[in-house]
Amino acid sequence: MQLEFLGTGSGQPSKFRNVASIALKLLDERNAVWLFDVGEATQHQILRTTIRPRKIEKIFISHLHGDHIFGLPGLLSSRSFQGADKTEPLTIYGPKGLKHFVQAALRVSETHLSYPVKYVDIQEGVIFEDATFRVVAAPMKHRIETWGFRVEEKDHPGELLVDKLQADQIPAGPVYGQLKAGKTVTLADGRQVNGQDYIGPAQKGRIVTIIYDTRPNQHIVDLARHADVLVHESTYGISDEEFKMARAHGHSTSADAARVAREARVGKLILTHLSARYVGVLLKKLIQDVRRIFPNTYVARDFDVVDIPFKKDLHES
Repeated sequence: MQLEFLGTGSGQPSKFRNVASIALKLLDERNAVWLFDVGEATQHQILRTTIRPRKIEKIFISHLHGDHIFGLPGLLSSRSFQGADKTEPLTIYGPKGLKHFVQAALRVSETHLSYPVKYVDIQEGVIFEDATFRVVAAPMKHRIETWGFRVEEKDHPGELLVDKLQADQIPAGPVYGQLKAGKTVTLADGRQVNGQDYIGPAQKGRIVTIIYDTRPNQHIVDLARHADVLVHESTYGISDEEFKMARAHGHSTSADAARVAREARVGKLILTHLSARYVGVLLKKLIQDVRRIFPNTYVARDFDVVDIPFKKDLHES
């Protein structure tokens, strides 16, 4: 599981940061990529990565401001040109009105997609769940309808304890598969063996929370609770003037994000959606200020790739 940042700026593109888009790469887990917001020129950013648009399985849109959706029609069109077909459908989750925006752009431009698209209007609660993942959405406090997301990986079954099987002189073969499934098996020598006795503890699934444009609110803390990674907008710094600007425009400060990370006890905080003013000395100061509140903070740059290891790997490293 990896996060790849395709755009980390706010409002409009700058020399160093494109507008909002994040790829959650689940290639090992389900051979798929999920996108969170698709700002202008996201497909251009993708060209500079190893992401294949045909692997994009789901797109989650936080809200309908242009810097979060203007890249969507072009990406959908290019996905057709790059060979996606009816066997590679796409589901787009977003606020009411997103389907109208996309379909109007495709209709006016006479663009015909080669694959089916399903649109899901987001409502509070679980918006997707299968055997491997669950996605929970909660309303944010921005100037228009906006949503935050919590991606929960289901726990992985424990590993078969082969050393213990060998110590108990249980011969290898098809019986190992039955034991891994937790079944009780009768061996050739008459012994009955319970598979549950030879399975290690389950590996806890990972949690990623993604929060774009919003004022601080309790829903953010709820979505971020014990997340391995919290990605949070940081449009403004921590000065009194920037605090007033953040509240006036429906945004959070970097200090707001850090306080959420601390209260929710997340593993790592990644700041994104930064104003173009934060370069050089100002960026260094922002990082220093935030780390005084939540030390394990990182400021994303375009094309950064962040691995999200299992917790046991974190402890080992």
